[in-house]
Amino acid sequence: MTQGPELEGILLVDKPKDHTSHDVIARLRGKLKMRRIGHAGTLDPMATGLLVVLIGKATKASQYLVSLDKVYSGTIRLGITTNTQDAEGETVATTPVPALTEEELEKKMRSFLGDQYQTPPMHSAIKVDGVPLYKHARKGKTINREPRFIHVHRFELLKFESPVITFRLKSSKGTYVRTIAHDLGDRIGCGAHLSSLVRDATDSLKLTDALPLEDILNLGINDIAKRLIPVRDIVPRTVL
Repeated sequence: MTQGPELEGILLVDKPKDHTSHDVIARLRGKLKMRRIGHAGTLDPMATGLLVVLIGKATKASQYLVSLDKVYSGTIRLGITTNTQDAEGETVATTPVPALTEEELEKKMRSFLGDQYQTPPMHSAIKVDGVPLYKHARKGKTINREPRFIHVHRFELLKFESPVITFRLKSSKGTYVRTIAHDLGDRIGCGAHLSSLVRDATDSLKLTDALPLEDILNLGINDIAKRLIPVRDIVPRTVL
């Protein structure tokens, strides 16, 4: 790769569906002719929305930006459990959805608020003894996973048209939204999976300020440079 001009800053990308976060970074590296590009929090291929991309020396702020709270919106499909806890997996159980009022559903959703430990899903990139969990899962193996401490600030019901729940969630780093969807189905007693997900914000960084990946790739380098947010505008001086 021939090295291009050394840009520096935070680029807000609206990640398309069916792209991994790594796919987005690879395409931006090709466009900018730079290797020093990273991101501040992975999105699953099924998810869309805000991917905070760090370019050049901004990659030094990765640990701080990854630690920030995230806001999501999406849909949960009750009555169908999948092996990946989302719509990309294979159905492992189908259960009738009980009659639920919005008040009953909101009470179940409020039970997720606050500090808690969450067991990561088997279909995830977390490594155990150097091997990603999803590789074990593809072989039909289940590995003991260390629960992770998370905090759910908000889990709001936006609309309920059984069997589909539309929600908004604000949570700490490391939260698997598809696991919350799966666990909500368990608490209701009919199973569930995450059917769609959009990341709306990472702390003060908003999806509404992002551009779709394809639009960014069609810009000239100077126009991309103009969209970069200086790291000092987002990250406290004590961190840099």
